[in-house]
Amino acid sequence: MSNTSQNIRIPFNRLTVVGEELTYLQQAIESGHVSGDGTFTKRCHTLLEETLGVPKALLTTSCTHALEMSALLLNIQPGDEVIVPDFTFVSTINAFVLRGAKPVFVDIRPDTLNLDETLLESKITSKTKAIVPVHYAGVGCQMDTIMEIANCYGVAVVEDNAHGLFARYKGKYLGTFGQLATQSFHETKNFSCGEGGALLINDSQFIERAEILREKGTNRSRFFRGQVDKYSWVDIGSSYLPSDMLAGFLLGQLEAREIIQSRRKEIWETYFHKLQSWASQNQVRLPFIPEHCEQSYHMFYLLMPDLESRQRLIQYLKERGILSVFHYLPLHLSEMGRKYGGKLGDCPVTESISDRLLRLPFYYSLRSDEQAQVIQAITQFQP
Repeated sequence: MSNTSQNIRIPFNRLTVVGEELTYLQQAIESGHVSGDGTFTKRCHTLLEETLGVPKALLTTSCTHALEMSALLLNIQPGDEVIVPDFTFVSTINAFVLRGAKPVFVDIRPDTLNLDETLLESKITSKTKAIVPVHYAGVGCQMDTIMEIANCYGVAVVEDNAHGLFARYKGKYLGTFGQLATQSFHETKNFSCGEGGALLINDSQFIERAEILREKGTNRSRFFRGQVDKYSWVDIGSSYLPSDMLAGFLLGQLEAREIIQSRRKEIWETYFHKLQSWASQNQVRLPFIPEHCEQSYHMFYLLMPDLESRQRLIQYLKERGILSVFHYLPLHLSEMGRKYGGKLGDCPVTESISDRLLRLPFYYSLRSDEQAQVIQAITQFQP
């Protein structure tokens, strides 16, 4: 989210050049290959595949497009049902609704704000085609239970891991549990190229078709590998390739991941420790991280006592030049959600959390003195 006022001194988010981003960007331009699947795209693919241990990673123009590719790969048809948490970004379900799917919204856990796995089985029907868990704030969902239920009913799992690259659940990287997973490299994410994403393919049966869908429905990838002597239109598809310039910028960020994550961890832990006393005195809840989860340090949020105190704190901070923001609105109560039968009371935890959650400024280049100003302002606020 960008600054909304010239008076904002400490924005909610700021993109920072950490490593070789600009060098790689220039090299991509000078190479003469600035369209998709150039040298830097391939280097990003290799880095993600080797680091995460996934069979195939494919950069996309956005996480939204990676989700759309997932819907195509799963052959989502009109009338199919897709289960998603109610507390997520619209792309998580929109990608499947585009193919005619009916969204099925599940409430979230009050602790991690992830899909409540205890409600999952009751939502599965003979029409359920996919479950799309979202690792909110880069904290892993209960993937053991989710995968067990999905496997029992023969339902595919697509992890929306927009927040959680390099985070782990019980020692295993998020994005490596489901048949498919998606990543985001939007400007608000830990690693960014402005706009971008990736599809992680954990089930090798999807690799060849994914390459075709991503290349406008052609077998162009096979042609460049010398597997066919010409390429042609063989399937449906679209153009999901990001520019190699963007891939170059992204590679610089990914190569600096340990530096970026170390600083983000420091910022997160400073917020947590410095705000604990104030939070406990004012009925404010801080993020909860289960012991078996290694988070990505994607965001830091406060759960205020009610909507009124949340809105007052946003305004209070804004008057002091600090931009804080709320997050998702309940999908089932949106205009589209109501068209699919959503009504007040369907997902009570989401409805409560959405009214009370407040995200604080959080980015790699947030200076210690700036963070101290944020903390001081908050601790002087009385909900």
